[in-house]
Amino acid sequence: MTAESGAGTQAVERAMSLLLCFSDEESELRISELCARTGLGQSTVSRMVASLDRLGFVLQDSRTGLYRLGPTAVTLGSVALNSSPLFRTARQLAQNLAQSTGLGVNLAEYRDDQLTYLGNFDGARAPKNFTMAGRTAPLHATGMGKAVLADLDPAFVRAYYAEGRAAAYTPHTLTDLAAMEAALAEIRSRGCATEVEELAFGRACVAAPVRGRGGQVVGALSISGPLSELDLPNRQQQLALTVIEAADELSVGLGFSPTRAPQPRPAAVAAEPGS
Repeated sequence: MTAESGAGTQAVERAMSLLLCFSDEESELRISELCARTGLGQSTVSRMVASLDRLGFVLQDSRTGLYRLGPTAVTLGSVALNSSPLFRTARQLAQNLAQSTGLGVNLAEYRDDQLTYLGNFDGARAPKNFTMAGRTAPLHATGMGKAVLADLDPAFVRAYYAEGRAAAYTPHTLTDLAAMEAALAEIRSRGCATEVEELAFGRACVAAPVRGRGGQVVGALSISGPLSELDLPNRQQQLALTVIEAADELSVGLGFSPTRAPQPRPAAVAAEPGS
């Protein structure tokens, strides 16, 4: 690698590190905050932010002086989302499901040991004032995550817990390996997963895995909302059948044949699954 190419690579990495500082919790930042988060000097950050601003990756509020992600970042996110075969295949189905049930419908993709939300579709009885697209979902604390875990090699699940990844979000989160293994066995038996206040109080979901052409789980679909709207004591079986049928339809749309046995998945124990 030449010195010039090395410097160019470093500049790209630094610019990307600045963009990665922005999050839902901290969507507007000062130059000083970007310096503190990246460890870069103020002159370097100021110069790079000016370039990112010119390209539309960030915008500066003229009143507060704070920076936020700009329209170019939105455009690239949209391109990435629309290039996903899973999202393209699921979009209309998920919209119809949200309309017919009145509940929220979530779609997530499993790749590189991470479960990432591709979209959430609001139902009339379970609206959200934000989008979840791009966020990662903890595998052990969500219905979709558990639907995926049920398909993975048991060695992966054991390593997940042994390495302390199963953080408690509420007192209901399954932080014990034995409890999770029992839950996963039940999920395999009934074909869907439930989550009741394991990630957030007052909310629940019913989820089913989505399979790709080779039979491997590539994502998950869930129906979610407030506990009072899901009414699981009376509606769990109905919701389970609904989400399983929708996930199966989506799997077929991705090329999966129910007669094709899933391929065994290797135990990728070294990579971080995300949260």
